[in-house]
Amino acid sequence: MIQVAILGLGTVGTGVARVMEENAKQIEHKLGEPLRVKTILVRHFKDGPYRRLMTDDFRQIEEDPEIRVVVETIGGVGAAYEYTKRALAAGKHVVTANKQLVAERGCELLELAREKQVRYLFEASVGGGIPILHPLTQCMAANRIDEVYGILNGTTNYILTRMVRMGTSFEDALAEAQAKGYAEADPTADVAGIDTGRKTCILADLAFGQQVDPEEVPMEGITGLSLTDVKIAHRAGYRVKLLGRALRLPGGGHTAYVAPHLIPEENPVSNVEDVFNAVVVRGNATGDVMFYGKGAGALPTASACAADVMECLQAGPRQQESTWSSGTAGFEDPMELSSRHYFRIAGTLSEAVTAFGNVEVLAENGETAFLTDSISGRDALRLSKDLNVRASMRVLA
Repeated sequence: MIQVAILGLGTVGTGVARVMEENAKQIEHKLGEPLRVKTILVRHFKDGPYRRLMTDDFRQIEEDPEIRVVVETIGGVGAAYEYTKRALAAGKHVVTANKQLVAERGCELLELAREKQVRYLFEASVGGGIPILHPLTQCMAANRIDEVYGILNGTTNYILTRMVRMGTSFEDALAEAQAKGYAEADPTADVAGIDTGRKTCILADLAFGQQVDPEEVPMEGITGLSLTDVKIAHRAGYRVKLLGRALRLPGGGHTAYVAPHLIPEENPVSNVEDVFNAVVVRGNATGDVMFYGKGAGALPTASACAADVMECLQAGPRQQESTWSSGTAGFEDPMELSSRHYFRIAGTLSEAVTAFGNVEVLAENGETAFLTDSISGRDALRLSKDLNVRASMRVLA
């Protein structure tokens, strides 16, 4: 029998325990022997179906030779980082859904896993139940990855969907998301783009093979987004979505950022609604490949964690596959990227034309909304400095 431990018994931890219990026969058939949860690390004991498995002493897991895989579902970079290091050092595989830990400390933990000939896997850290990291590193390994972008946060996508469908304000849509359990009481990480930013860093790390420091990645959320701009974009054949983007640049460098974008309605990503996620990977051989599904939730995320547990056990001892260099050279400011830009100004069309030359007018009724030709973010900022700008966004080509 294969024994595993779970660190934390919140939404994801409970989901992992449920998936392993409810799908025990399928898992046993694929592994060739039963798999069960032996120990669950908790801060506070509580009654329930897993009470007999609980401990508050990590050493019981660290020093138990029967436990082969540890599933970390604590979150953050405090205790989760310390326990992950200790588990890997003890020769145990570690599986996680912790996007903050992977984004900030993943390179270090992968190196430790290599040294100890164990695996550190984190498929669930991006896209929840959507398989994206394994296809990115394995199925598309023969490609040069030129861009990865997508809707990586279900909370913000739900809010934007409500704004488009129902004409709901940001504040009211956020309140709805909180009432339905899609958003936390403190939704800052979601609506400020931080959650999307961490996931974007992981995608960039794997796509380009180099560490992308989250502190270097501009992260703009949807807190300042106006219903006015959502409606203007919709009438003009665009949808507003919060995207995380990681791009390989012509000179050999790379960049990444998070920001709201106008997306043409013919792009399939524009039709991804509610709490669903979508990730597009652009390979030089495959072209665009899109992955779509539920990006969060207890069971989808737990499913990805359980699959990683099985991968650790099926392959036997081998080198860690997913990896990237600790060097950060080559990261460039995304303000150098060129694209069309959307502006809404408190001014006239003639002022817009004076500043930008040729523009495509989307609305002119007291305020003027328009699209520029393709220009860099830096030029867009420079040319608009004398205008009374109410809103601005990039347009996804």
